[in-house]
Formats: sequence, C-alpha cells, structure tokens
Amino acid sequence: MELEVNGEGPDSWEEVMLIYSAALKEMTTKLEILNEEFQHVHRYNPIEHIKSRIKTPQSIVRKLRRHGYDSTISNMVKYCNDIAGVRVICDYTSDIYKIADMISNQNDIRVVAIKDYIEHPKPRFRSAPLRWISGQVLSTRFSISSRASCRSRFRTNFLKMQRKSPSSMPACRS
Repeated sequence: MELEVNGEGPDSWEEVMLIYSAALKEMTTKLEILNEEFQHVHRYNPIEHIKSRIKTPQSIVRKLRRHGYDSTISNMVKYCNDIAGVRVICDYTSDIYKIADMISNQNDIRVVAIKDYIEHPKPRFRSAPLRWISGQVLSTRFSISSRASCRSRFRTNFLKMQRKSPSSMPACRS
C-alpha cells in the first residue's frame, strides 16, 4: 500500500509531512524497544544512540531536480525513499548486522532494499562501515542507516572540519 497524495496545496504538504513524522516516531520507538529487548535477552545494548531527521523541503527539491523530476508532492512521495531517516549508531560492526536482522524480522515493517557498504564499500566512501535499509511503516518509505560509533565520530568531525575550512580539506563523498 502506497501513501496517497490528494492535491498539491499546503494542506497536502502538511498532511504528508505529518505522516512522515509519525512513521519516524514509530520507527524510533521500535528501535528503542528492540534495544531494550536485546538488553534483556543478551545483557548488553547493541545501540549506542539513535538519531532521526526529516529532510528539509529544500533538500527534497534538490534531490528531485538532481534526478530529473518535477518538484511536486506526489513525486516526493514516489521517488524520495529517505525523506524520513533514522541513524542507528552501534559500538561494533557485528551489532549492525544484529540490529538489521531484528528490523527485517518485524512483521509490520516491509524492507524495500538493503545496501551493505560493510561488505561492498563504495569507492571513496570514507564513513563505512554502514548498513542502509529502506523500509516502510505506515505506508511511508524511510531509511535506516547503521554505523559503528568510531566511524560515526570520524564522519561527524570530518564534516565539521570541512565546513570550517573547506579549501584545506579533501572532498568527502558519500
């Protein structure tokens, strides 16, 4: 079942963003519960922390234009799989796979795609290991990415340094 868009006005935009926000909250809650369940069963928490975000309208428009689509709400819903996103930070790479398996085994989440940059790194991708899952909750597509904590800190610090002094830093592609 796909998210249905009725119209292109501001009310439609607010309604669609409300649905993405609800899906994001639901996914974040599911991950927190999975972490607590893991703690109960295995006596440790695989998830160091969870971050979530919803893309800005400007970012959505840039992505649609970059891929050759008109900037409409229906195109946004149809072609942007990562409007809502959750980043799961784990201490160990093995935990990333455990969490991904736990997410995949949820009966109310449909996994749309998995990109495993741990096993198959992208060229010049400096922030691996990363496991990216595209899923669907509340008929809304979202992305979940998992990183090992040391790589997450590296990526965050690298981007901060790049913003402060972009001319002296090599380009970081992701």
